Amino acid sequence: MNAVRADPDSIITAIDHFCKQTEWAMNVGDEKGAILDLVVMETSPSTVVELGTYCGYSTVRIIKLLPLATKLITVEMNPEYAHVARQVIQHAGLQDKVCMLEGESADLIPKMSDMFGIQVFDLVFLDHWKDCYLPDIRLLEDCGLLAQGLVVLADNVVCPGAPDYLNYVRSNLEYTRLLDGLERSEYQGHRKVDRQTDRQTDRQTEFRLN
Repeated sequence: MNAVRADPDSIITAIDHFCKQTEWAMNVGDEKGAILDLVVMETSPSTVVELGTYCGYSTVRIIKLLPLATKLITVEMNPEYAHVARQVIQHAGLQDKVCMLEGESADLIPKMSDMFGIQVFDLVFLDHWKDCYLPDIRLLEDCGLLAQGLVVLADNVVCPGAPDYLNYVRSNLEYTRLLDGLERSEYQGHRKVDRQTDRQTDRQTEFRLN
């Protein structure tokens, strides 16, 4: 199946077909991708950061749903993946709507505000190294880059799993646990610590989707 140039839906379909028929790839995929689409449409963000570009599949899924003025910053530490992702994004005709950064997320997150003139992000998609989920979400928080009510969507929280991240967001953010492995969380403000108990005191609400 060939992907049609400047047709994001065609490119997504072609990648899904290849992954099902020829070789598995670690994209978010079509089933969880539909949930990602829904979150993007529900939140209608003006600024988005994606940590873990891989081949650009989820980047294309996100940005095709957003208006031209939306800024999407995506970070990929592997230069070979970044090279492929640039080709995919360009083939989709979306290169002018995406800012791709190569390097370690921990090094790049503190620079994003100055680099792009962004005050806060409205949507964060985590799909990189699972042991980076917790330090990176806390770094985004400490850098003041999380908007009140921001949605954080994290993939692969069940397999291979990100237990420390789940423990943190379920103690400090409002969240919806999606049982197929995506975790949706809403940021309600900077964490509040009780000095006597050293425990987080933010409100927690759980919603389950069967």
